[in-house]
Amino acid sequence: MTLHSEHVGMNRTGIQMSPVDSKAMQEMDPSMAGIDDGDESALAEMRNDYIANADSLGSIPLPGTLKGAVSMTVQALKGDSPQILLDKLGERLAFERTGTRLYDALITKCEVMLDGDISMTIDDLEHIRADEARHFMLISDAIESLGGDPTSQTPSADLAGVESMGLVQVLNDPRTSIAQSLHAIMTAELCDKAGWETLVALADEHDLTDMVDEFTNALNQEREHLALVQTWYEEAIGLTYGDVELDGGDIDSQQESISAE
Repeated sequence: MTLHSEHVGMNRTGIQMSPVDSKAMQEMDPSMAGIDDGDESALAEMRNDYIANADSLGSIPLPGTLKGAVSMTVQALKGDSPQILLDKLGERLAFERTGTRLYDALITKCEVMLDGDISMTIDDLEHIRADEARHFMLISDAIESLGGDPTSQTPSADLAGVESMGLVQVLNDPRTSIAQSLHAIMTAELCDKAGWETLVALADEHDLTDMVDEFTNALNQEREHLALVQTWYEEAIGLTYGDVELDGGDIDSQQESISAE
């Protein structure tokens, strides 16, 4: 079975498929020439009203424990913004949960479609899936260590959930090829890398040394995931670079190489 399903077929979506009808559609009736085309000002006005009067996407939950209340108060007195850190931790928690499910879906698809034409293996995917699950637990523990509740949904977590809905749909669509699925995974990994970079910076601002170290390690793993997925995607669409290859099966050694940079 092919890794990608792009082929020439009876695609009727383009205007060139019916030149006679398309020409007729573009010809303007002379009697219509004097009619004012109008604009979108009324629609814009309605949207502006909704925007001006809308509630926010959500809020940061108040600490549910005494430890959490004390921690947030101390951070605020120091001039920090603990609510921003908790919001971004919630975002990463939501995205890592989705990332685990994305790899579950890709593994299921590859068990049927993978034919050995690219260096990616099921073991590679299960390894990355395990990393995503560990990152989820890492973030959950970090939230609890700050006195927060990892089961609550922060505004950025809500946002991340909506943003990733399309990726979930791509991976679970039985019609999408491995190449198309890897494209969606690559999009997720790009976002994941940026999210961990933000968390490292925020933890550093709050002088949370242990979190900085743990988050940096997770960031390096995400960088490796991205490099591997991009290589597999390029292989899946037929891109080659002479004799240069990235050994997708040797994940651990590549992670060590990236961590040392």
